[in-house]
Amino acid sequence: MNKVIVGAILAVVAFLSGAKALAQDSGYDVFNPIAKYLAKGDADKLSAWFSDNLEVTIFSTSNDSSCNQARQIIKSFFKSYTPRSFEITHKAGRSNMKYALGTLNAGGELFNVTIFVSYKDSDYRIQHLKIERID
Repeated sequence: MNKVIVGAILAVVAFLSGAKALAQDSGYDVFNPIAKYLAKGDADKLSAWFSDNLEVTIFSTSNDSSCNQARQIIKSFFKSYTPRSFEITHKAGRSNMKYALGTLNAGGELFNVTIFVSYKDSDYRIQHLKIERID
């Protein structure tokens, strides 16, 4: 009898795990809110998507940063280059790791933006944010 109960519990856990994996990919696009905050230049709301530790690269200067440090780096960038628009041009990845490429129009210049996110602890978080000037 106990083997039947244990088997049933394992089957339910396996089913729910699969359902969760499907739910995270069923039409939800993690890049929609991230793109919105990049376009608005809202470093505070964007930083809510940051991992506890992430890499921020701006103009080939790379920093391994805490969430708070990364927010300050991005705030400083947005202060120097006020965003006007952001458009995602390409997305790819798997269910637990995704990336997007986009174009940021800010401060009268255009920038290539690369965003890497990973899925951990039931949520997507930005692991690497890279901003490069388009020549």
